[in-house]
Formats: sequence, structure tokens, C-alpha cells
Amino acid sequence: MSLTFYYGSGSPYAWKVWLALEHKGIPHEAKRLSFDNDDTKTPQFLAVNPRGRVPAILDDGFAIWESAAILEYLEERYPQNPLLPTDIHGRATVRRLVAEADNYLSPASGELIEQAVYLSPAERDPEKSRAACQRMGDELRRFEDYLKGEFLHESLSLADFAAFPYIRLAQRADERAPGLGIARADMPAGIRAWMDRIEALPYYARTIPPHWKS
Repeated sequence: MSLTFYYGSGSPYAWKVWLALEHKGIPHEAKRLSFDNDDTKTPQFLAVNPRGRVPAILDDGFAIWESAAILEYLEERYPQNPLLPTDIHGRATVRRLVAEADNYLSPASGELIEQAVYLSPAERDPEKSRAACQRMGDELRRFEDYLKGEFLHESLSLADFAAFPYIRLAQRADERAPGLGIARADMPAGIRAWMDRIEALPYYARTIPPHWKS
């Protein structure tokens, strides 16, 4: 395999890249890096990504990091099973949706996970959780309005893979600490149906964060 994919279990940025790799059928070696063991700070990984963050890929000796840039690279380098529309307006729309997911869904889901998973009950700030739930709820309604039939654009695209991990993490926060995230049942009906479609993709199960399975 000439492409190596570096990821961390549960990283939403890595998850969207993994979904794209699987959808496009790109042969790759997935290397899981442990955050607890500081695997992202080793000289070997810093030679791939000097920022010491996942995801990153090494493709025939070419290193690229930052998830949105990786997605664009994969789309150009491996055009099979495209995840960008062919028309300029469609491509611009999908890229805008990817940016919205990164700029609005990501901070809200990150705060929910921080409060529910990484802080002890004594360390949690209920006001931060409430505010993050409100922001996420607002975004879920907005993204439900964005749905064009079954997906966020006219067909499955980079936008779906960018948004899904952040929304799934909001559910994960509630699973780990009920009330501190957003339960699936409390999400808008359109979003629930869209998540079901993503999870029904034939390769989805291979991308589930490994530590969620334990």
C-alpha cells in the first residue's frame, strides 16, 4: 500500500478522511496513534506532520495534513467515486458546507465532549454544557434545512462526511453522560434519517472509532 493514513480514535477530523478513503476505495494502511502515549509527538510522526496533529496522510512520499486539504487532495488524486459535484455551483456549495461543519458544528461538539468525557463531574461547568447544547441544537436545525433529499447536497458528498462525525460526537457525549450531549431521539427527524443513511453505507462500520467498540 502506498498511502498511509494516520488517525486518532474518535477524532472527527480523521473520521471524515477515513470515510472518504473507504468510499473512494483507496487502498491504504491505517495507523492509529495514541493521544495518551503522545504518539503524535514522536520524531517519526513529526516528520510527516510537523504540527503533530491528526489526520495526516503519506501518499507515495507526499505528506499532507489538515482534514479539508486532505479531502480535496484525495478528490483530485483519486477521482473514482467522486465526492464533489461536477458543476461549479455544486462544488462551491459542498465546500461551503464543509467549512460550516468545521466552523460551527465542530466547536459545539468539542465542548460537549470536553464536558461529558474528559472532565470529572466535579470539574464540569453546567452552563458551558447548556450553551453548547443550544448551539448544537441550532446547527442541527440549520443543517436539516440544508438537506437536499437524502443528503446535504444532491448526492453523497464531502459535506456529509464532514458534518457527520461532529453530530455523532454530540450523541456520543450524551451516551457517556446523559443530559450533557444530545440524544439521537432529541435530534430533528431529518437529521436522524440522514444519520441512518450514513450508517447504512457498506463501509461505515470499518470507520467507527476503535475505542467505541470496546
